[in-house]
Amino acid sequence: IFTVLGQKEIEDIISEHIKAPHERLLQKRLAEEVTVMVHSKSDFEGAVEASQILFGKGTTDSLKKMNESTFLSVFEGVPVFDVKTDILQKGVTATDLCTVHTTVFPSKGELRRLIDGGGFSINKVKIDSADSLLNSESLLNGKYLLIQKGKKNYYLIRVNEE
Repeated sequence: IFTVLGQKEIEDIISEHIKAPHERLLQKRLAEEVTVMVHSKSDFEGAVEASQILFGKGTTDSLKKMNESTFLSVFEGVPVFDVKTDILQKGVTATDLCTVHTTVFPSKGELRRLIDGGGFSINKVKIDSADSLLNSESLLNGKYLLIQKGKKNYYLIRVNEE
């Protein structure tokens, strides 16, 4: 079921768009209408949440609420590194996780420079120390860490038994 916009509502959207074209209200509303018609309201809401995560406005809470299949579809194509469960059970520093147990960073120096510049996040939380400790409680869906280098470079660390 989809709604039909009335003349007044369309005029209001156009008026608001003219006042602030940079907010792209017309484009967003069209995208919503088409997505809801073709898929569903919940699919539209999932797509909005995914885009917010990818383009800077997502939060750790929104990541935690996402089921595993949605999470994996949002980050499809992102490089994945596998680490063993015991590494996080014991606790590991962000530096060791990203330079010793994976190759997210080629060197500890590069990681430290990015941390100093405020450009390193894990699960959408800025990391301000190379010695930040991660453990099993840090995991999303019980087995993932989302690493972000800068604004657009994402990596997944998947924790498994093997």
